[in-house]
Amino acid sequence: MNFLIGTTSLEATATDLLAVGVKQGEVAQALQGLDAAFGNKLSETLAADEFEGKAGSGKAYPTFGHVAAKRILFVGIGDGSPSGLAKAAGRVGSIARDHGVTQLALHLGRVPAKDLSLVVEAIQEGNYRFDKYKPEKERKPALDTVVLLGTEKPVDGFGKASAVAAGQSLARDLINEPAGVIYPETLAAQAQALASGRIRVTVWDEKKIVAEGMGGIAGVGQGSERPPRFVHMTYTPPGTPRAKLCIIGKGVTFDSGGLSLKTSAGMMTMRCDMSGSAAVIGTMRALKEIEPDVEVHGIFGAVENMPSGTSYKLGDVLKMYSGKTVEIHNTDAEGRLVLADCLHYATKLGVDATVDLATLTGACVVALGEEVAGLFTPDDTLAASLQGAAARASEQIWRMPLPESYKEKIKGEWGSIKNVGGPDGGAITAALFLAEFAGDRPWAHLDIAGPAFYDKAHGHLAAGGTGVMVRTLVEWITTP
Repeated sequence: MNFLIGTTSLEATATDLLAVGVKQGEVAQALQGLDAAFGNKLSETLAADEFEGKAGSGKAYPTFGHVAAKRILFVGIGDGSPSGLAKAAGRVGSIARDHGVTQLALHLGRVPAKDLSLVVEAIQEGNYRFDKYKPEKERKPALDTVVLLGTEKPVDGFGKASAVAAGQSLARDLINEPAGVIYPETLAAQAQALASGRIRVTVWDEKKIVAEGMGGIAGVGQGSERPPRFVHMTYTPPGTPRAKLCIIGKGVTFDSGGLSLKTSAGMMTMRCDMSGSAAVIGTMRALKEIEPDVEVHGIFGAVENMPSGTSYKLGDVLKMYSGKTVEIHNTDAEGRLVLADCLHYATKLGVDATVDLATLTGACVVALGEEVAGLFTPDDTLAASLQGAAARASEQIWRMPLPESYKEKIKGEWGSIKNVGGPDGGAITAALFLAEFAGDRPWAHLDIAGPAFYDKAHGHLAAGGTGVMVRTLVEWITTP
């Protein structure tokens, strides 16, 4: 997708779709010379359609030759905040794809340079569709060229925003692929495909995983005919790194629940249970282009959680990579076992901070809904850094508590710890479980179970994987 800066007036801009941003309650101001070109009927039409400029709202009309554009779209930017601009840009991208528009001109006013990248990312986010399995006649073309009107080109161009958008789209593609296409071996291959330049990738097969003592990854994966993989990606910057960071993703490529079998409905979208690892791969793909001055380690364990005669069982005690032992009280609480081995591996890398992300608990969805990720960390500085990055990236996270007293819920009888803590506070006890393996360096856990995947279109996002947290992670890594 090519982004250009345009200088023509709204009336004279020749394009398939002209999109005009409108602040809430300021419809007349946004129309500029357009209303006169339409015989002063636009303002009447928008008023009749009750369009007021609410963030993400939109109304589209044919132009009938009154202006150079073929169609015109008015989109609300709310109060003009970064969030409002992102919602508007995302909606424009989505409407453009629905109509098969390849040429777009967008006027959102004089967008601050710091927010222009967010607009570029959001347009591509809204324009995304996963339609490779649809008949060709049902596929709508993606945007090819976007002309941004009424603003200045950022000094560093659109390179970073395009890299982030490409990383997010890669993550969404991986999530949306059927489990018969993306499984442990092929997910690892997707990471290996990035291995060039400043990215190197190490992959352990099932024999190496067992030999190294990664009992969590091996235990969860042993019920599947498709064996597990452990993946370590490393980005090395030019020059001396100002920091060393680690991101870890849950990579359960399909989650049946194991012997604690899910219902058919609960299993239907469980190809998305590798959304954390997809975000790691997408982030590393973006960093490869951006080349920040930070050393970054991207880690994930890839497994299928399947029921069979070789599956790990209720009552089993797994010996983890850290040496701790875990009682299995529910085989559907598998992601934390995989992450635990990855977290302990990260403690050996000498990094300054580690962030893991996972579609970990339904309890977090109950607590925060489907749009907000839960943030768990005992480190106030890391929490503030991630919250700031998420705000700049227009993604939503909310810090959750980690009460020490809840550790009693996961105290083991036969082993060091058990893998579930009962029906109450499930997102918290899952995070406390992970904390047992995170070491003494700053660590945070992001539970993305709500916003990682939508069963149907949600706002400007198409149904399926969202690639959530790619933007936040890149912002966190690249901002000093």
